[in-house]
Amino acid sequence: MITLAVFDMAGTTIDDGGEVYRALEDAVIETGATVATADLQTWMGTEKRAAITALMELGGGDPTLPGVVDRAFERFQTILAERYAAAPPTAIAGVPEAIAELRAGGVRVALTTGFSRDVATAILDRLGWQVAPEADAVSAPTAPVLPAGSADAVVVDALVCGDEVLAGRPAPYMIHWAMERTGTLDVRTVLVAGDTAVDVQAGANSGAAHAIGVLTGKLERGDFPAAATAVLSGVAEIPAYLAAQR
Repeated sequence: MITLAVFDMAGTTIDDGGEVYRALEDAVIETGATVATADLQTWMGTEKRAAITALMELGGGDPTLPGVVDRAFERFQTILAERYAAAPPTAIAGVPEAIAELRAGGVRVALTTGFSRDVATAILDRLGWQVAPEADAVSAPTAPVLPAGSADAVVVDALVCGDEVLAGRPAPYMIHWAMERTGTLDVRTVLVAGDTAVDVQAGANSGAAHAIGVLTGKLERGDFPAAATAVLSGVAEIPAYLAAQR
């Protein structure tokens, strides 16, 4: 029985029009490095300082120069904020309904992201999504208690960001922290889904029962690693997918 579903944000639950890709690329190019499309795709979904460091090195830059990665990260945040202000992210079709259906059935839902917390919370605030209070004990799932005023809002049970763990994807730490924040005891009751290869790899590395690739990002079905337990059109299909596993 699945008790926790862990979803990526941009490209998986939220449509940002690909702006995070372009903002990351522009921030690295501003340092004087070049960015190959394949390298950019490889590092999408990872913690953004780590991505900047790797892309600079791959593109002929020197990320060891004092302060260069921090400045590029600040530029990434600035560029992304400007583009999100001009074209705000939206929920991917069917995702709010899928989250509500999962939570109504006793499955907790957590979001993980390579964004820092300030960027992630700003996106959720703009969408009107809410994060429920953290679980205060390890326990079996129960029908969710929603925050006041949340009757029509998308509510998730936890948000874990790339700057809050020792290493981002493909390390499993964000998933494990989502388990702690939601009071989830057994990783074999966890489902992970995301639109990048590292999302799937993190799910597999965590020991989750399901590590699912979704096709709402930039990847095609064959681009996901063999570790994927399934590749679905999107998060909207996950309630039906779980029902079929019973």
